[in-house]
Amino acid sequence: MSGYTLTYFPIRGRAEAIRLLLGDQGASWTDDEVTREDWAAGIRDLKKNAVFGQIPRFQNGNFVLYQSNTILRYLGRIYGISGSNEEEVAVIDMINDGVEDLRMKYYKFIFVENEANRETFLTDLATQLGYFERILSKNSNGTKFLVGNNITFADYNLVDTLQCYLDFSPTCLSTFPLLSGYIERVLKRPKLSQYLASEGRKRRPIIPKLK
Repeated sequence: MSGYTLTYFPIRGRAEAIRLLLGDQGASWTDDEVTREDWAAGIRDLKKNAVFGQIPRFQNGNFVLYQSNTILRYLGRIYGISGSNEEEVAVIDMINDGVEDLRMKYYKFIFVENEANRETFLTDLATQLGYFERILSKNSNGTKFLVGNNITFADYNLVDTLQCYLDFSPTCLSTFPLLSGYIERVLKRPKLSQYLASEGRKRRPIIPKLK
C-alpha cells in the first residue's frame, strides 16, 4: 500500500513510531515536514485544520487522521499487526497505553524538569522499565515480542520510546537483559534496518534543540 503522507516537524518526536512501523512493513510514504515557525504562522492552514490543533497528521488518499496512537492503531489494523483475537487486541492496547505513560514521563522531564531531580527520575524509570521487562518475560521467555509471536504496533512505539531513553541515559537498560535483547532484535529486522540507515532518519533529532 502506498500514497501515504505524514506531516510533522523535522524531528522524530511523535511521528517516529509511525515511521518505524511503515518502514518495517515495507510501506512507502512521503514525509511532509513543516517548521515550527510555519506551523505557528498558520502556513497552509495546517494548525487551523488539525482536529485537536496538533500534528502528526496522517493522510491515506482522501482519508486524514490525527493523534499518533490512533494512527498507530489504524496502521496496525491495515497491516494485521494489532492482535490475532479480541484478548490480544485488548492486551496490546493496554501495553500501548503503558508505553504512552513511559513516553510522557520522558517529555515531562526533558521539557519541564530538565535535569532537576535527575537521580530520582532515573530511579523511577527503573521501576517503569521493570514493568516492560516482566511483560516480555511472560511471552516466550522474552525471546519474541510484547504480545504473541508477531510484532505489533505497540512494539514500534516501545522501541522508539526506549531509544529516547537510551539517548538520554545510555546505561538505562543495563539491568534489563530482556529489554536489551528485545530492542536489539527489533532494530535488526531487515526492512527496519533499511529505514534506520536512511538520510531522513539520520538527520532528524529526537526532539527540538533546547535553548
